[in-house]
Amino acid sequence: GSLVAAVLAHSGRLDKEDLGTRIGRLSRRGEVCNVINKKYNEFLPSLQSAEDLVAQVEGLASNIDLLKAGIENEVQRDLNVAVAEFTELKQQLERDTLVLSVLKKLQEFDAAIKDYNTALLEKNYVAAAQQLEKARSNLRTLQCRKGFELKILKALGTELTVQTQNMLYHLGEEWQKLVVWKLPPSKESSSLESAMHSELHLRTVPSKEEIAGPPVASVLQAFAVLGELHTKLKIFGQLLLKYILKPLILYPSLQPLTEEQSDVLILHFKSEEPNLDHSSPMEVFDKIKLVFTVLHKYLLNVPLEQPAEDKKDCSVTLAELLGDTIWEELSDCLIQNCLVNSIPTNSSKLEQYIEVIKSTEEFESALKNMQFLKGDATDLLKYARNVNSHFANKKCQDVIVAARNLMTSEIHNTVKITPDSCVALPKLPDPGAGDHLETKKTSKLSHNDMVNLENKTKLSQYTFSLPTCRISSSVEKLMELAYQTLLEATASTDQCCIQLFYSVRNIFQLFYDVVPTYHKENLQKLPQLAAIHHNNCMYIAHHLLTLGHQFRYRLTNILCDGAATFVDLVPGFRRLGMECFLAQMRVQKGEILERLSSARNFSNMDDEENYCAANKAIRQVLHQLKRLGKVWQDVLPVNVYCKAMGTLLNTALTEIVTRIAALEDISAEDADRLYSLCRTMVEEGPKVFTPLPEDEKNKKYQEEVPVYVQKWMTFKELMIILQANLQEIVDQWADGKGPLAAEFSAAEVKSLIRALFQNTERRAAALAKIK
Repeated sequence: GSLVAAVLAHSGRLDKEDLGTRIGRLSRRGEVCNVINKKYNEFLPSLQSAEDLVAQVEGLASNIDLLKAGIENEVQRDLNVAVAEFTELKQQLERDTLVLSVLKKLQEFDAAIKDYNTALLEKNYVAAAQQLEKARSNLRTLQCRKGFELKILKALGTELTVQTQNMLYHLGEEWQKLVVWKLPPSKESSSLESAMHSELHLRTVPSKEEIAGPPVASVLQAFAVLGELHTKLKIFGQLLLKYILKPLILYPSLQPLTEEQSDVLILHFKSEEPNLDHSSPMEVFDKIKLVFTVLHKYLLNVPLEQPAEDKKDCSVTLAELLGDTIWEELSDCLIQNCLVNSIPTNSSKLEQYIEVIKSTEEFESALKNMQFLKGDATDLLKYARNVNSHFANKKCQDVIVAARNLMTSEIHNTVKITPDSCVALPKLPDPGAGDHLETKKTSKLSHNDMVNLENKTKLSQYTFSLPTCRISSSVEKLMELAYQTLLEATASTDQCCIQLFYSVRNIFQLFYDVVPTYHKENLQKLPQLAAIHHNNCMYIAHHLLTLGHQFRYRLTNILCDGAATFVDLVPGFRRLGMECFLAQMRVQKGEILERLSSARNFSNMDDEENYCAANKAIRQVLHQLKRLGKVWQDVLPVNVYCKAMGTLLNTALTEIVTRIAALEDISAEDADRLYSLCRTMVEEGPKVFTPLPEDEKNKKYQEEVPVYVQKWMTFKELMIILQANLQEIVDQWADGKGPLAAEFSAAEVKSLIRALFQNTERRAAALAKIK
């Protein structure tokens, strides 16, 4: 009763009907109280309180009536205000709903992180990874809400990154316990010795410290959930290839061994004496199958995903992913280092090759059963079954043998090559001649009606031709062999065509390696052979520029798309020829300088003995140059000949100028005799330019000596100084603008003046003008 009174006392605005209802209830309660009073005497005081309460209620009822009338009058007036309040409340509700959804996502993120931490402590890595991904999904949803950016999201993203890295660290620690590599130092990673020290340890049961530790499947699935499995698997695959699979292929003596201990399986190697230089494919396949069998049993035969609703979607294993990662490189290594060596050398052994094909089929089938390979992964088998190339082996072998015989024959047997020269080869049919026959007829009919749009200035027909020179007859035959071999390739099957094409490439690569080594001593000692070798290399490079293009449309389609080229070999051949000839030039320069070193520095020429020594040195140099001119004449191209002779003559002149300019005292008699020696060089030097056998045709090259000899004008200016007086020297200098200044520095001219003239006022005045 007191509770009802309190409620009614504090009620400010009550509906009249509700009040009546409550009064009725109270009345019924009063009747109940009377009944209770009659039955229980102990409740009489309560009854009196109830009666008092009824009296209060009746007083309140009148107040409620008055309040009801006021409310009815105010409602009409405040109706518009209520509608506005309702709209505002609705918008507030929408905002609150949005806030609630964001808070819900934040709560889910927090719950996922908590569940992650719990799962991580329990080493339930799959659940932990899934909770991390759930948290990442919630964070991504929050970040996608436009117009609702929160500063806390950045902190949450940082926290998620930290926890992800923490998870990856724990997974990495577990992975290192499951798979342990014991490798040799990296510098020895490619030798048989290092392969012997490579081991792979695979955990077979959990260690004592973690009896209920996570299995391989849990760690790998967690990596998969986090999207890091591919990276981890790629690293493992590369180590497997480098330290286990490739050594088994490369080294026939290497044998894999397995050793089982209490909780680990060890895969290591031993070395046996090989029967052959190369392992047979059957042996290699058996070794690799053993490795894959061990890996499949103890490590890789695990599912990578949690069971899904559709069980067909969760059949992927780690073995399949590892196969996708390493199979291409492994099959390539097997082909290049195993199957290539097993290809029969002739057709008589072709039947034995069937065993290789069968072994390859069994090898791929075993890998497919272990799920390392998919059904369409048959590159290795396709290569083994491709026997078309076997029939081209003999031809290719004969070509290489014939080429090597030509390379090891004498170089000095030469033939003359002119711009009109061509390789003795049957005329090739025009590409697509039948397709263009009608077009050619049309062009002939309309030729007279065509307007000539060509430029009147035309290049010579010899612009891109090889200049006249001499080459070894063996090299000419070698080039004919290359052309004939390519001609045979045009009429062969596709596979044979490819092999013959690459045999021709091998010819030139063999030349590059064999000739400089086989003829090394003669090329160093004999200038004529060095020149011929230079021409040989330039001749080959010249033909290599267009050799592939000439046969491009007649070879197999595989080679027609740009592969049929020899242009990449051109720089190497040019370099080969230049290096040999430049080495010979260095030898000749050394001999010139050695002869001039006996000229006693061209000092004290008034001494007859000194003069005779200098004159002898000059004559020896000229004789050397003339002798070189004879052996290089009609061998080197004219422009190469002139540049070479000009360089050597320039070496001699430079040495003479340097030695004379360094003299501190030159008497009048010394100057006369030095001038006489220099005149000998000027008169006899041009005569070494005889590139052609016909003497009258050499005159124009002898007249162009300053073009090929850089120090020629310097030398002539030195001769003028030796015979000039002070005034003439000053005039030649012409305030630094004369011909003398173009060849000598002021310090060099002053030094010569001091050596030639006594210390007088006139000399001092002349020296003052040289600046």
